[in-house]
Amino acid sequence: NTNDLRGKILRLKINSDGSYDIPEGNLFPKGTPKTRPEIYVMGNRNPYRISVDKKTGYLYWGEVGPDALVDSIGTRGPQGYDEFNQARKAGNFGWPFFIGNNYGYNIHNYDTNENSAPQDPAKPLNNSRNNTGLVELPPAQPAYIWYPYARSVEFPSLGTGSRTALAGPVYHTADFAKGTRYPEYYNNKFFIYDFIRGWIKAVTQLPNGDLDKIEPFVPATRFNAMIDMEVGPDGRLYVLEYGKGWFSINPDAALSRIDYLPGNRPPALNALKVNPISGLLPLAITASIQATDPEKDALTYVWHIGAVRQVTKQPSLKYTITKSGEREVSVEVIDSKKASAKSNVVVVVTGNAQPQVNIHVKGNNSFFFAGKPVNYSVNVLDKGAATNPENLYVTAGLIKGSDMAGANLGHQTVSEMMQGKNLMLSLDCKACHKTDEKSLGPAFNAVAEKYKNNADANTHLPNKIIKGGSGVWGEVAMPAHPALKIAEARQIVKWILSLAGNTVKSLPSTGSIVPGVSDTTEQNTAFTINANYTDAGAAGIKPLSGFYSLALRNPTVNAAEFKNLSGFTVKDSPGTSYLVFPANKGSFKAGEFDITGITALELAGYGNGDAVGYTLEIHTGTANGPKIGSGNITFGIGNEKVITNILLQTNTSAKIRPANFHAIYIVVKQNTPGSHLPYLQSVRFILAAE
Repeated sequence: NTNDLRGKILRLKINSDGSYDIPEGNLFPKGTPKTRPEIYVMGNRNPYRISVDKKTGYLYWGEVGPDALVDSIGTRGPQGYDEFNQARKAGNFGWPFFIGNNYGYNIHNYDTNENSAPQDPAKPLNNSRNNTGLVELPPAQPAYIWYPYARSVEFPSLGTGSRTALAGPVYHTADFAKGTRYPEYYNNKFFIYDFIRGWIKAVTQLPNGDLDKIEPFVPATRFNAMIDMEVGPDGRLYVLEYGKGWFSINPDAALSRIDYLPGNRPPALNALKVNPISGLLPLAITASIQATDPEKDALTYVWHIGAVRQVTKQPSLKYTITKSGEREVSVEVIDSKKASAKSNVVVVVTGNAQPQVNIHVKGNNSFFFAGKPVNYSVNVLDKGAATNPENLYVTAGLIKGSDMAGANLGHQTVSEMMQGKNLMLSLDCKACHKTDEKSLGPAFNAVAEKYKNNADANTHLPNKIIKGGSGVWGEVAMPAHPALKIAEARQIVKWILSLAGNTVKSLPSTGSIVPGVSDTTEQNTAFTINANYTDAGAAGIKPLSGFYSLALRNPTVNAAEFKNLSGFTVKDSPGTSYLVFPANKGSFKAGEFDITGITALELAGYGNGDAVGYTLEIHTGTANGPKIGSGNITFGIGNEKVITNILLQTNTSAKIRPANFHAIYIVVKQNTPGSHLPYLQSVRFILAAE
């Protein structure tokens, strides 16, 4: 619709007062009837991550296409494609009449349910009854690069599988300083990338902008779902990584930078590992790191344990600490040409041991079931000290979307408050302050009440604790605490401010919780029990916390979670995935689960037009491991949903150890053949007497 801004890329000149003007060169001149002058490009389905080449003025964008797996030539039209597009001037890029290299969709008549031939890309027409714009549209422009789920005939280097095309910048070396920019080889290269497939490609163009070749860029680097990419003022690419989980607070989300290091390159390091990171004296620690040198040079390791420096030729160090305190452990790795890389820093606390927290659940340790109580107990071991029940905090609740980071977020806040309280008790604060009544200084309750609505309190008060101050509550000065870290001061402030509000009370250390009936109706849910214990610290040593989280998942395992597929293939659909049954035999791993109390597995799937049947077997360990159940599933003509139960053998407990996790494999063999293979949706674990 030429009179609608949806499905368009707009080109505007923004004025200083927030209004905008229409620049010359847009698709429809201002005043053209039944058009919008803001439109630069139309015929877009889902344009994503647009980029403008400032040198040529060309517009680039990724176009996320539909999910059609195969062509339906003569009925509906071509399979789905993602596109990378280049607009040298304003134009129409075809959707919804064309896709890819101007592959045309058949015109469908919804009144007669008939399909007619695709339109002419040179003269497409919008004859929709809902059209408020021009009937005759500008000529459709083909995509610059296009690729389907399957391997592309035209662009095979783009791979196969799910896809989400994103267009990056065009790189010009002259725009950046020599010290940080990429080699001249990448001058004028157009960078493209894919959110799902995880690659970055460098596109070489001919002088007129036509495509010359596509080649991989940093192909050995693994990215966790790139969602944006820009060139910084230093000439380096900055990549925003969404992380592997959908709609989650992903721990692997990141802002990454891609550096070019000419000549001798420094060693590449994995994270430094130190074990243990706390303990009573004397404390023997082992520090280790994995390091490789791109030029295969010999490496030297310079270790730092507080003020101690040791040099080795080996990537590990054993060291015994004999004095209480807090030490930073790190290592610098140097190659034979003096190029070096520094590790992350690990803090080791001696004179106090981190409490060990465990949660035990009676019965099945993999799943929660609606209406069935979860009986739990929390155990704490704090070496060298008696445990204080007031320092234990236990929570439980349902988490949607398997967002374990979100599950622990509120719990971490309470844990920080507890750490803050014990930090305060380990310092000199208690000499001047009491919780409920005034001493030399104000009561902590009074401080909390004064600052509870102050937006700057979380910044102002930690700095005051570290630097000291006076005059707010009287003449007595509060001493400075310069050795206190800002993060620790914030923990103390969190505890103080919590006194003005109602914090969620802890669950008992032993108890029973009944998940709600609706908890198992949503896919990808988990019932979590979290326990945190913060000790009182030691003389001059800050308190330490131990944490344990136990997650019981929804008993329905969806096809997208299955692993080790043999004979099965994946069919992706919007919002879900299925497994296509094999034509003969096959197997897959449902996961690793505790099957204590499980009496059956329920398989759910859909037919695909033919009456097809399979024998089913359940094995543990591997697809050839001990068999613990068998049954059949039969699909009828049509696409109706089919559900079948496979009973576990009564002697299953003799073959496996209860309360242990086992790999569960489903093995199938076709016993009623058919050419249209059915789909498997999920496997559900059924509890005894469920």
